[in-house]
Amino acid sequence: MSNTYNKLDFEKQHKIQYNSDGYFIANKKPSLFDVLKKKKDKVVTVVTPVYNAEKYLTKTIDSVVNQTLNFNEIEYILVDDGSTDQSRPILLDYAKKYANMVVVFLEKNTGTPAQPRNLGIELATAPYITFLDADDWLEQDGLETLYQILKESNDDYVVGKTIQVETKSTKIVGEHESCMERRGVLPTSIPHIFQHLGPRSRMMKTSVLKENNIRYPEMKFAEDKQFFIDVLTNAKTISTTTKPIYYLNRLDENDASLTKQTSIMQKMDTNIKVINYVKSKKLDIKTEKMILNRLYEFDCITRLFNRQHFFKSKNKEAYYEKFNEVIETTKDLPYSIEDQFFHPINKVVYHMFLKGDQEKIEPLFKWDKKEKVKEIEVIDDLPYMVTPFEENKHIRVSMAGFYQEGIFNEDKYTLSFSVYGDYIHEVNDIILRDRNDPENQYSFEVMKKDNHLFELTIPMSVLKGFKKAGYAIFLRYNDYQKISLIRKEPNQIMYEKRLYQFYTTVNSNLGFNIK
Repeated sequence: MSNTYNKLDFEKQHKIQYNSDGYFIANKKPSLFDVLKKKKDKVVTVVTPVYNAEKYLTKTIDSVVNQTLNFNEIEYILVDDGSTDQSRPILLDYAKKYANMVVVFLEKNTGTPAQPRNLGIELATAPYITFLDADDWLEQDGLETLYQILKESNDDYVVGKTIQVETKSTKIVGEHESCMERRGVLPTSIPHIFQHLGPRSRMMKTSVLKENNIRYPEMKFAEDKQFFIDVLTNAKTISTTTKPIYYLNRLDENDASLTKQTSIMQKMDTNIKVINYVKSKKLDIKTEKMILNRLYEFDCITRLFNRQHFFKSKNKEAYYEKFNEVIETTKDLPYSIEDQFFHPINKVVYHMFLKGDQEKIEPLFKWDKKEKVKEIEVIDDLPYMVTPFEENKHIRVSMAGFYQEGIFNEDKYTLSFSVYGDYIHEVNDIILRDRNDPENQYSFEVMKKDNHLFELTIPMSVLKGFKKAGYAIFLRYNDYQKISLIRKEPNQIMYEKRLYQFYTTVNSNLGFNIK
């Protein structure tokens, strides 16, 4: 429970006077000498928009103050968007302690993080810039990691690993961004690069934003998508790193996100705006297809139809009418949007809609969500999931892996499995990932025995070094895409007073425990 906060009393007490642009900078106005010195000394600007963030704000700010990159080299700009809780007093206390912490108060709430972030860009003086939301936090060496990569590579942009923190678990977000170390690559060389476009774990040259006039559009939703589409289409080369950078707060008690306060129809309206914006940019066809795929497939099919809000809605017609608006945006494209879809089930749904079979969408997606353990059938060496719907009895899946045999002997575990699908020649490795700590992960090369059969051998001396935990097992292909191995029978061994168990999970996938 926050203490009583009276905006007028606060402004009077601290002599806050807003300028003609509607904001007040809490720190004293520096001299010209200080400004020039500041520009020379600061290497990274961090921008944080703040609105009623008292619950996590101290944790967020401290994660910047305590970076391994010397805090004196960081320009930290926090822009408060008219908070009514204790955020402003907290910010003012920090501003008094740190001269390089620029605290800005907006006179009126804007209803979007766009204007606070844009003001942060305008005020930024460091050669590199990054964004941190007021309820998230950074890895202790996160800024140093990103800064050193850009300094050494001279790339325009770098992105690292984001770990999403939930009440009962943690997971890695956007693994295509952090599956390997890349330097000097084209953004479009990473197929999923436009799939995750939030502000987390990214740093870029400030000049890319200012010289190309890249700003966040003032929308309540999807403003970060459009912003990072502009960044990536203006970046000549980019880097990626496997190192953890950013912790995304998705704890149950964190209900301050504007995303949670925006209706699906409002979100769809902004998605359509972004689609039309991308089309207006007249990008090369390859880049345009990559961007629009994310917007059409993920934002306008998965997020519209394959969600509980659609299943529970009593006004399905509103959904169909909104998707018809989406269809209208495709009519002047010289290609079919389904050509780029990553998930075959979305192609099926798209065709259902075009044929006027809208009533079949809900049962299919409901089944897909509910049926965690799906029967996979291999037809002509390609995998299909078997559905209960006669018209779509078999729907293609991109890849499927099947456990064949797992054998413990005295000094090793040998796993054999078969793989079918579109990327059988792009299989990379098997990874074992701690279910509670995604940073505790092990990778093992696999050997291809014939067209579909693969084998993995893990020495017991290696397994002995694992900590006690439950491990998820994935087959990784195309560098970062993953599938579980379908398996039916458990296999285990007691070795030097520890139980090593490869077992079947509740979803009939292969799991691994050490007890």
